[in-house]
Formats: sequence, structure tokens, C-alpha cells
Amino acid sequence: MSASQLNTVEKRAAVSLASVFAFRMLGLFMLMPVLAVYGQSLSGFSPLWIGLAIGAYGLTQALLQIPMGWLSDRIGRKRVIIGGLVLFTLGSVVAACAESMYTLTLGRALQGMGAIASALLALAADLSRDEQRPKVMAVIGMCIGMSFAVAMLLGPMVAASFGVSGIFWLTAALAVLGMAIVTWMVPTAVNRAPKGETSVTLADVGKLVRHPDLARLDLGVLFLHLSLTTVFVSLPTQLIADGLEAAKHWQLYIPVFVLSFVLMVPMMIVAVAKQKEKPLFLVAIVMLIVSMLGLVAGAHSVYVIAACMMLYFVAFNFLEATMPALVSRLSPANQKGSAMGVFSSSQFLGAFLGGILGGYVAQTGSPEMVFAAAAVVGVIWLVIAAKMRVPPRSKIISLLSAVDSEQDAQQLAGRLVALPGVLEATVVCDENRSYLKVDDKKFDLEAAQKLVAAV
Repeated sequence: MSASQLNTVEKRAAVSLASVFAFRMLGLFMLMPVLAVYGQSLSGFSPLWIGLAIGAYGLTQALLQIPMGWLSDRIGRKRVIIGGLVLFTLGSVVAACAESMYTLTLGRALQGMGAIASALLALAADLSRDEQRPKVMAVIGMCIGMSFAVAMLLGPMVAASFGVSGIFWLTAALAVLGMAIVTWMVPTAVNRAPKGETSVTLADVGKLVRHPDLARLDLGVLFLHLSLTTVFVSLPTQLIADGLEAAKHWQLYIPVFVLSFVLMVPMMIVAVAKQKEKPLFLVAIVMLIVSMLGLVAGAHSVYVIAACMMLYFVAFNFLEATMPALVSRLSPANQKGSAMGVFSSSQFLGAFLGGILGGYVAQTGSPEMVFAAAAVVGVIWLVIAAKMRVPPRSKIISLLSAVDSEQDAQQLAGRLVALPGVLEATVVCDENRSYLKVDDKKFDLEAAQKLVAAV
């Protein structure tokens, strides 16, 4: 099995999970450029309620990512993902039927209760090897970014034809499609750590929050998404002031997003192949700071804004792919869902706080001050990240292991993880293969082969 290429399971996991993320986020992103305009037809409309309607989703997401991640450790990733998509669909329907801002805000809060990001990221980690995980996360991040670009184009078109309710009905339909993908396309896997049961207690979650290196990553994703939402509070209006009308903003966003992913690839290759993850991690944060300072100096030029946002999103995409992979490597094997829950909660909390920070600075100052505030956030993050430690990669062993059911996979995973030197065992039912993360000094390959052959 080549360590430099994605295997069949990783390819399926990357494409299917990225599709679920993208379909779910497309409807949410389509709302961003249109709610303040088309929401005026709803009773109770005010700028405050527009802000609450947008923020309600991020707030409930932040509150529920940890419980949903913890639950995925106990009852399984797919069950939690399907349940979350059901809640998300219900919230979309409530918002689609809303005739007032109050009901729409309730629907947005219900959408946020389907907090499945932590379970999705944990499942992606279960189905990928350490050295390939950043690639899987990069595919997911790329699809989310492209869904954002497509949403900037489709949102105004759908809203103009069908109103805000049309966006929510489309969002509900995409969520149902996501359920179908999870059920029939995402590989089924059973992941086990030593001592078998995935019993995660509140004390364990507390340890994850206090873990120094995990805490740096949790703060990092908070700062990353805080900067993103802070910037987008003022960026659209600044582009209009610079002469690029709102209907043409996609002409800047789509080229920037596409090229930023292309330019991010060399960084990812060097980080993985040359094991330069920390140096390039810090370089990416510096790129964020430089891009924001560039916006401060050149906010009145569309071309300068395009160049700065290109630099910003190269760094953003690299960090967005790298951080979940590092979280999965640092977290105990039977607590990945909980660790991803803390991480995802920090992400959505950052988005919520970024809206508040950006709105406050924009109201009391200028767009340049908004961009300067984002640069200050980047400097704070750089200081914190400087002491980050990157965990070493473990050796991964792949074994053919035919199983007839998920129950058989549970039993095999439990027996494999009991072997000396096995740090984690994942049995992928769909592919009749087991992946073992091992301590090479203690692991006995022949014993594992005999166990699998006997089964």
C-alpha cells in the first residue's frame, strides 16, 4: 500500500464526505448575500433581527458540536450524521414557511442544531491514514470553498425568482440528498482503540479542552474563522464603493477561490512529503497577516483586494486542511469525535464572534479598521502557534480482512486492538480491509495476520 497516494477507501471517503459538506453549506452560503435585501418582506424585519437570524445558526452550532461529537464516539458517526441532517432539514422547512423574522430565526437555530461537522471530520479521520489525512481534509475544504463561490452566484438568482423561502426549500432538498450519500456512498467503518469501548466521559472532554496542543489548534480555528467573518462584514460594501457592483462580485470571488486552491497544493505537498508542517503552518499565518495589511493599504483598488484575498485564501485553505488532521493525530483514538466537537465548536464560535467584532468596528470606524482588526487577530494567533508541537506520524499496516456484517467488524476490531503495539484499529466493512496504527517496536505483524486469517 503506497503511503504517498490515497487508497480506494480514502478516495471514497474524501469525495462522499466532501459532497455532504458542500451540499449542506451551499444553501447556507446562498443566504448570506440576499437575506438583508429579500428579508425586508418579512414581518418584524430590522437589521438587528437580520443579525440574529444569521448568528442563530452559528450559535447553536457552537453549543452542540461537542455533544454531537461525543455522541458519535458512543453510538457511531453515521447515526449522528443522519440525525443531524434530519434536524437540519426540519429547520430548513420551518424557515422556508416563515412569514416573520422570528420564525425564520427559529428555523435557523434548528438548522444549527444539526451540528454534524465534528462527526463528519471524525469519520474522515477514521477512514484516512495520518500521512494522507491532510489531503482528505483538503478535498473537503476545497468543496466547501467552491460551494461558497457557487453560492455567491446562485443565491441572488434563486432569491430573485423564488424569494428567501426558495433558498430554504433548496437547502432542505440538498440535506435529503446528503442523507442518501451518507447511507449509500460513505464507507462503513468500525474504529477501536485499546480497552475497546468508546466510553468518553465529561472528564475526558475537559481534558481535551485543557490539552495544550489541542487548545492551540482550537484557538487557531477560532481565530481563522473570526478573521474570515470579520473581513466579510466590510469586504462586499468596500467592493461596491470601489466600483464593482454586487451582481458582479462573483467575477472576483470565483477566480480567487479557484486559483487559491491551485496555489495551495505545493504548500500541502511540501508539508506532507518533507514533514515541514509547523514551519509552513506559521508561514500561512504570516500570509493571513500580510493579506490583511495589504487590504488596509489598498482597500480602494479592486485589483489590490483581489490579490490580497488570493493570498488570504491560499493560507486559509492550507490551514483549514491542516488543522483537523493535526487534531485527529493529537486526540486519543476513542475520543476523536469529542476532540473534533471541541474543534468545531471553536470554529463556529469564531464565526459568531467575528460577525460581532466586524460589525462593531465597521459601525464605529472605517473598512480599513476592520481589516486592521483582522490583522491584529492574526498576530495574536502567530504568537500562540509559535509553541505548537506537531505529533509524529504512526506506522500504518493494512490487512485484508473479510467480514460479513458490522457486528463482525466490531468483534474483529476489538480483537485486533488487543494485540500488543496496536494503537488503533479500523475495519472498513465495504472494502474487506483493516487498517492498524501501530508502535513498530511492539507490534507483531505475524500475530495480526494469523488473527485475521482465523476470522
